Amino acid sequence: MSIEVQQLLKQYGTQKAVNNISFTINKGEIVGFLGPNGAGKSTTMKIITGYTKATQGHVKVCGIDVTENPIETKKKIGYLPESNALYYDMYVKEYLKFIAGVHHIAQTKDTVAAVIELTGLQVEQKKKIGQLSKGYKQRVGLAAALIHKPEVLILDEPTSGLDPNQIIEIRNVIKEQGKDKTVLFSSHILQEVEAICDRVIVINKGEIVANDTLTSLKSKGDNLEEVFRNLTQAVAATND
Repeated sequence: MSIEVQQLLKQYGTQKAVNNISFTINKGEIVGFLGPNGAGKSTTMKIITGYTKATQGHVKVCGIDVTENPIETKKKIGYLPESNALYYDMYVKEYLKFIAGVHHIAQTKDTVAAVIELTGLQVEQKKKIGQLSKGYKQRVGLAAALIHKPEVLILDEPTSGLDPNQIIEIRNVIKEQGKDKTVLFSSHILQEVEAICDRVIVINKGEIVANDTLTSLKSKGDNLEEVFRNLTQAVAATND
């Protein structure tokens, strides 16, 4: 298993942001991680990547425990967070060289050139990041996540702010990367999930309410949007 999550709990005071969830993802799978705002998606992703500690439970990435070996697991992971914090005063190419240096990549020039081409940043590579549109900032974040050729990709809203043409281009990049990587992909755009993912995990109020193939889930309603609403509203009604 490339990602193993076992009985994961994240608690803030009395509030359970993530409530004893478990799931696994194999190499070569692109898994959609869906849920309403505040469902626990980003918290789970931050725990998997080692940026937030769990209250209880265990997470392994490529067989390595995230808590016991955080540096080793980070080497295996490419992470694009929802906030996508970047250094706005740095030039695109300069920033990617800096990230390559953080990962101790030997062939920096060739690696940076390759990831710039992969993410479609050629025309913007000599600009400061602060001058870029939101869509191109997302591309810079994705390039930084891919630069060290990680085995696992954790992408939190990667197509946020992109125009329709850019969405298709980034979708194709993610699908290509998913051929030999494990991808956990969060999005509120259900059409993107349908176009990219093999399997879908739905989380609501910190609990997993579905973990199934896209085909199987879609058979339970007219479309994925209807299935998503039924799953999340049913749990909300139960908890009220």
